[in-house]
Amino acid sequence: MKLPRRNFLHLAGATALAASSLKARAQSYPSRPVRLIVGFPAGSSSDIIARFIGEWLSERLGQPFIIDNRAGASGNIGSELALKAPPDGYTLLFAVSSNAINASLFEKLNFNFIRDIEPIAGVDRVPLVMEVHPSVPAKTLPEFIAFAKANPGKLNMASGGNGSPQHVAGELFQMMTGVRMAHVPYKGAAPALMDLLGGQVQVMFDVIVASMEFIRAAKLRPLAVTSAARLPILPDVPTLDQFVPGYEADVWHGIVAPANTAPDIVAVLNQTVNAGLADPQMRARLAGLGAAPSPMTPDEFGKSIADDTKKWAEVIKFAGVKPD
Repeated sequence: MKLPRRNFLHLAGATALAASSLKARAQSYPSRPVRLIVGFPAGSSSDIIARFIGEWLSERLGQPFIIDNRAGASGNIGSELALKAPPDGYTLLFAVSSNAINASLFEKLNFNFIRDIEPIAGVDRVPLVMEVHPSVPAKTLPEFIAFAKANPGKLNMASGGNGSPQHVAGELFQMMTGVRMAHVPYKGAAPALMDLLGGQVQVMFDVIVASMEFIRAAKLRPLAVTSAARLPILPDVPTLDQFVPGYEADVWHGIVAPANTAPDIVAVLNQTVNAGLADPQMRARLAGLGAAPSPMTPDEFGKSIADDTKKWAEVIKFAGVKPD
């Protein structure tokens, strides 16, 4: 259909006005302090990384990004608070891999993490290391799989609690290999690691940075890393995928907003976070925590969250995992 010239000009003018309005809003955001909710305690790795990013955003966007720790229920308390806030860009959630796990781990949540978020930016990924106590006779991953299958249920696998990233990483390994170990949940990864060092448990999938000093001292034996590629920090340790094709697991962090947050606000935040992840000083700070920057577009981050949520739902169903 051919529009009359007057109607065409009117439509073109309205489109230009809307575009200029979006641009003006993007340029004015933020005009007041922004709250970045972290669902874990101060001093946790999530909190530390959120403060790195919050400091960068404050400096670049000219308003304070205030870290608000709302710990409890595996991050669900802070997540609910953030996702039920007005979608105006002034309340954000520092999302973590536990959010993808919790979506199927908890039967009744007052929010739907996939439906109720506006993905903004990925921040980092932290791989895990599959490690054993030196008393375990297996020196390689294939030897471990053979030993575990010959002794079903006799090896104890520690984790930071039911449904923790360490737990589901271990269950994914069992699901993909047919190995059967006894899961021993702890109230946090630190006490689990202490019992692994003491030999009360024999295997653990742990965040690399927490175990590195014990690996270097030969108090723990690394069998594989859970990332898709080998890591510079452990160059001689193979990836788990090398022996179990398709295996990958890590801890990730990112930023999301309540659903229906304006695209221009999302774009401002995404571009600013990604600029930070390209900054050498920021990259060095993340590397000190064993984290690798993970810059993504909002769409890429949203797809990554959806894929992770689907993967962990299958693992949780397979293993019958229940929250503590």
